[in-house]
Amino acid sequence: MAEKVIMPKQGLQMTEGTITRWIVREGENCVSGQPLFEMETDKLVITIDANVSGKLLKIIAPEGATVPITETIAIVGQAGEDISALLAQGKPSQANTPVATPLVVPAVAPAQAAGSTPIPVAAPAGPVYATPRARLRAEEKNMNVEQVAGSGPEGLIIERDVLAFTPLKATPLAKAIARQEGVDVSDATGSGSHGKVTRTDVDALIAARKGTQGTRHGTLVPYEGKRKMIGDKMKESLYTHAQLSHQIKVDMSRAVELRESFKAADRKVSYNDFILMATARALMDFPVMNAELTDKGILQKDYVHLGMAVDTPSGLIVPVIRDADLMRLGEISTCAAELADKAKHGKLVPTEYTGSSFTVSNLGMFGLECFVPILNTPESGILGVGKIEKQPVVFNDEIVIRPMMCLTLTYDHRVTDGAPAAQFLARVKQYLENPFLLL
Repeated sequence: MAEKVIMPKQGLQMTEGTITRWIVREGENCVSGQPLFEMETDKLVITIDANVSGKLLKIIAPEGATVPITETIAIVGQAGEDISALLAQGKPSQANTPVATPLVVPAVAPAQAAGSTPIPVAAPAGPVYATPRARLRAEEKNMNVEQVAGSGPEGLIIERDVLAFTPLKATPLAKAIARQEGVDVSDATGSGSHGKVTRTDVDALIAARKGTQGTRHGTLVPYEGKRKMIGDKMKESLYTHAQLSHQIKVDMSRAVELRESFKAADRKVSYNDFILMATARALMDFPVMNAELTDKGILQKDYVHLGMAVDTPSGLIVPVIRDADLMRLGEISTCAAELADKAKHGKLVPTEYTGSSFTVSNLGMFGLECFVPILNTPESGILGVGKIEKQPVVFNDEIVIRPMMCLTLTYDHRVTDGAPAAQFLARVKQYLENPFLLL
């Protein structure tokens, strides 16, 4: 019996995902527990296994589609099985309700005889919405309603759009050249029979645009998938939290000396490991900074699940060092290195990037002296770390050169006030300037 395949929920706050690749193609067999498709969340690209076995009868959500969780994306069953009932489920029944239909283009299979009926093949574009009357008029005019630009709410195609539509006439070669050169064939003036756009017309359009002095064209990058999910989360953070920031400078002289001692003993420890360790200890000293505002009140956590922001080829992700307050410096160093490597190769599992109680974001390796980070919701604090730089400072009433580093704390003023936040930041500074306290 045919079954629906739904979009799974992979993260605690995930509401939608983008299908990047179908590993099993329509008409092929899938096996329960074997890879079925790849999906991009707001964190990373992951492979989803099939939860049923059978033939992939219908792919409803094509590659590139962003789909809400629990929505049907495909149907699996036995060859020749009637799936019309499953396809019809959930469709609007009211006459004036827009109906979503996948785009189709006519194509003739290689084995078809000339003159036989074309087989509709799904195009990679998303759904098109049109009223039933608009679709009826399109059928009467023997045209595809998907070609029409909708003037209704949110681009809905209505009857008058179909009646007023005049199909663009252009030769196949003209369309191909226009697509290759990135120009809109509708911008060309047709010189062919009955105003048809020819290759000559497209060439003239391309030449005119290349000859325009002072005109430059940027690259349009789609705002979708992971980039959109990160953007939406950051916007939500700014809109829903009362964010305030404090800054402090830290003398890293003793941390530099201790790290050199570790290197001499052939033990690899980074400055970021010291910072993570100091932050975890300070959070236990000041639980008000290790808190979350809930519907029932302010939850001060008695554990530290420390997030660390990692830049990856596909965008920012925050792996979580769980129970960092219980770890020694070497354990934090090993755990941080393993999580960072998995993040950069897209190998994290959901439990490794969810549930953080506080985040550290270090951009010092990029040469930034300081920056103001945005809270990683639902956390109430995040620490921004700048580069370590030799600077002239006053030490024991003398001007000396010391390795200095800037820390910026962003916190939710609804959860705590400026004084406790400043005290927490000072405690992080104390640990870093006296790193033997971390051992």
